Amino acid sequence: MDMIALGVSSSISVYKACEVIRRFQDKNCQVQVIMTRNASQLISPLLLSALSGREVIVNPFEEKQSQRIAHVSLAKEASLLLVAPATANILGKFASGVADDFLSTFYTTVECPVLIAPAMNEAMYCHRQTQQNIRKLKGLGVKFVEPEIGYLACKDTGWGRLASPDKIVEEGLMIIKKSESLKDKTILVTAGPTREFLDPVRFLTNRSSGKMGYELAEEALRRGAEVVLVSGPTNLFPPSRAELKQVQTAEEMKKEVLKHFPKADIVIMSAAVSDFMFAKAVSNKVKKEKLGENIKIAPTPDILVELGRKKGSKVLVGFAAETEDVVNNALKKLKKKGLDLVVANNVQAEGIGFESDFNQVSIVFPGGKSIQTDKMTKIEISQIILDKVEEIVGKKS
Repeated sequence: MDMIALGVSSSISVYKACEVIRRFQDKNCQVQVIMTRNASQLISPLLLSALSGREVIVNPFEEKQSQRIAHVSLAKEASLLLVAPATANILGKFASGVADDFLSTFYTTVECPVLIAPAMNEAMYCHRQTQQNIRKLKGLGVKFVEPEIGYLACKDTGWGRLASPDKIVEEGLMIIKKSESLKDKTILVTAGPTREFLDPVRFLTNRSSGKMGYELAEEALRRGAEVVLVSGPTNLFPPSRAELKQVQTAEEMKKEVLKHFPKADIVIMSAAVSDFMFAKAVSNKVKKEKLGENIKIAPTPDILVELGRKKGSKVLVGFAAETEDVVNNALKKLKKKGLDLVVANNVQAEGIGFESDFNQVSIVFPGGKSIQTDKMTKIEISQIILDKVEEIVGKKS
């Protein structure tokens, strides 16, 4: 039975939380209500407690909560954090990382999906700061049930009316379903660049930040998969539930990938593996005047080709960083390496790709079919990629 953590903040539409509780219960879900202090002034926690069958949480420092760290223990149980209604205040707290009450603290601990249904006056909803907070939260992977146009508490008509309880619950159930769509699957993701050393100081590398691979690993976890993340050097915090394997060189990445490949159902090779290495590496720094023309390079191992030969029923996804004829070059790579899918982008385009939080990609399939995304965050790109991967998994099942 799924557990819904229902956050309730101090909008005048707070009474609709009662309907949300009932509709989730009709779908065989448990509901734990978390109220802000101001919300508890608008509607009694006793009412929501009677409807949910669970004591409503308002004050994180009540004596009865001292037996356990409630926001952590509940976070492990929750299948979804839904905030309905959500005020401009709680949106601002979530977006800025403020954790000064139970609900905002709880938000910082959950690993389950988060869905927000805003409700407020039109001027507040359309204010640039509110919209900036919403954009920021969407960029972090938070989902929204957008408010509707309707009659508001201020006796005006405009944007900001809470979406209908039916719509909110329907969206919540869809998100929960998707959060289990890769359950019992193991996904191997590679990310970041590699470094190919000439000596202890100098190496060949590229501009990959690892952001795309880390977002893919995070999204796979959100869908219930077990994730092994093989990462080259980055400055990123890895997803907390992923099994992280850190490497430096292409040879080290190959070793780790082949080690974990047998247990993987899906392999996503998003790392920007260096194509070349120095033919000879030395243990001491080479003096500049001695470099001369003696530096020779050699190709690094082609990990994808080897995986393509061994993949069997696994789904194998590759990435192609191109500067011209993007789709055709990606299709050639797909055929040569036995891939199920290639994600390609033009790395010369401004504001996307390497080192950016945004990307615009072409997803290329066997047979030559391709789709192109708009410019969007790498979180959104990761969702599209995994949607396509799930379609392939379904066809192979």
